[in-house]
Amino acid sequence: MKVSQAELVISAVSPKQYPQDALPEVALAGRSNVGKSSFINKMIGRKGLARTSSQPGKTQTLNFYDINQTFRFVDVPGYGYARVSKTARAEWGKMIEHYLLNRDNVRVLFLLMDFRHEPTELDKAMKDFADEAQIPYAIILTKVDKIKKSQWNKHLSMYKKALDLPTVDALFPFSAETGYGAQDIWDVIEAQIED
Repeated sequence: MKVSQAELVISAVSPKQYPQDALPEVALAGRSNVGKSSFINKMIGRKGLARTSSQPGKTQTLNFYDINQTFRFVDVPGYGYARVSKTARAEWGKMIEHYLLNRDNVRVLFLLMDFRHEPTELDKAMKDFADEAQIPYAIILTKVDKIKKSQWNKHLSMYKKALDLPTVDALFPFSAETGYGAQDIWDVIEAQIED
């Protein structure tokens, strides 16, 4: 997909602030420092639309990005960041859960995980949540440029086993540095938003 228009529409904390239309949405969930903002910026070919921060846990709202007026990326608050109070984390959890379970616009959930490390307990919990809620998902493995290509199969097997996946078909290696994997991910997005 060629992106000619991309903008942050709103940073929302409650459903009444969500855009009130039927545009399909691709939700992005992942740990605080997994690279969601870098993912968005690389996918749309813009350097600074999604703010990247040296402080993990910065996103505390649902950020709705309008892409070509055909669909939205929705960046949900990163999970698992320790410097945030338990109460704030619980609030985010409720906000994310409510959005994913009740928003008809959501077509697919991208679970972003760091390819360099085994999935965390929170990564596994998000995947289980998507399974239970029957939300279609794909797992985007970020930072693949940091791992030697000869090690990729080992890491893919590690993910398949840790997440109890039947195949590696739901795993999409991606690099925000080189753009590796972007086309495969666009194919997933286009298939989901055309339904």
